Amino acid sequence: MTDPAYDYDLFVIGAGSGGVRASRIAAGYGARVAVAEEYRVGGTCVIRGCVPKKLLVYGSHFAEELQDAANYGWTVEKMTFDWPTLRDAVAKDVDRLNAAYTNTLNSNKVEHFLDRATITGPNSVRLASGREITAKHILVAVGAWPVMPEFEGSEHCITSNEVFHLESLPRRVVIAGAGYIALEFAGIFNALGSHVTVVNRSETILRSYDASLRDRLLQITMARGIEYKFNCGIERVEQHEEGCLMVHMKGQPDPLPADAVLVATGRRPKTDGLGLENAGIELGAHGEIVVDELGQTTCPSIFAVGDVTNRVQLTPVAIREGHAFADRVFGGKDTRVSYDCIPSAVFSQPPLASVGLTEAQAREKLGSNVKIFTSDFRPMKNIFGHRPERGLYKLVVDAQTDKVLGVHLIGPEAPEVLQAAAIAVKAGLTKADFDATVALHPSMAEELVLMR
Repeated sequence: MTDPAYDYDLFVIGAGSGGVRASRIAAGYGARVAVAEEYRVGGTCVIRGCVPKKLLVYGSHFAEELQDAANYGWTVEKMTFDWPTLRDAVAKDVDRLNAAYTNTLNSNKVEHFLDRATITGPNSVRLASGREITAKHILVAVGAWPVMPEFEGSEHCITSNEVFHLESLPRRVVIAGAGYIALEFAGIFNALGSHVTVVNRSETILRSYDASLRDRLLQITMARGIEYKFNCGIERVEQHEEGCLMVHMKGQPDPLPADAVLVATGRRPKTDGLGLENAGIELGAHGEIVVDELGQTTCPSIFAVGDVTNRVQLTPVAIREGHAFADRVFGGKDTRVSYDCIPSAVFSQPPLASVGLTEAQAREKLGSNVKIFTSDFRPMKNIFGHRPERGLYKLVVDAQTDKVLGVHLIGPEAPEVLQAAAIAVKAGLTKADFDATVALHPSMAEELVLMR
């Protein structure tokens, strides 16, 4: 398998979820593998994304849980919150995960360089330290990076990269964007006591999700105190001497005062300065690396996986792509990645989760041959909390075949419920199969099999 003409059989640029998985599997097949990572091992998800953000979500939930505790007989005195304690605990866990991912590379005999690597040719890279390295195959797995739009005062704003390191909890937060990152942080700061205003260029939040879930989330978050400014964007941000930021918006006469301005308007593949032109690698309209169905670029010896390809920007997808790449190239297996029925979730408050076709997508595809089943209920968890918030579960069904085409949920623990439901959708089960399943009572998940 190894080729003595090269320093390595595989050189991976980027030690995130996709790159680490590809490295580990390729090394397991006997390949000589090296990885270069310019910052920390683990990538966006582990270091500055899903994992630390989910820990902040958990931390913010205690505001609600502690308030509810009295209704369950608990006495909680002197309830206070200390942002540095939560921030530092999250940072400590990020350190743990960085060490764990590094150990994974070490235990699988993958050499790793904490250095930036750029491509110098079809089979060569150069480290920032100056070392030249050759490899039979190169895998680019550098992920994506937050987009910071150009406007006056943008240097006073932060992105999802910096939000984990705030010195103190901001009293007033303005968030630009209404995608999943924006709304997750809106929920976190709102629960922790900050006044949150979401500024969005359109009038739609979470564009890719079912309209019923979007509408329900908007209603609930507004009732919780999150304010929205639709059809406007940030025009400029001014910093006053006392540290206050004034956010001026297009079409809005009055600026918004803020202590922090979080820009969450999208992520762009991190391809700048990688030297891709040295190997004739084609880029797409958004700077993404163009690949075929097997992850191969326009240079036959170079492949790409994960967010840098801008196909599906989800960690589990990057992991599957990296694994499949190693299986094919080094394991002799024709492993493919299915992009059909990929589940996703937004850890907003409350969270929502979806898999398969939305109602609008199904009607566009099947016309009138669509049946919709819903359960609009008050979760038992909310009863003692005196919150009127209602959960909503929705099934999208093919009226001719009875096949469940989509499942869409909003309510407490919706992502946990959705993972199992995604298996059913992926397997092609019918509404009759759902109906034939005995309910697990009392649970929110039982609503999936009780819709008639």
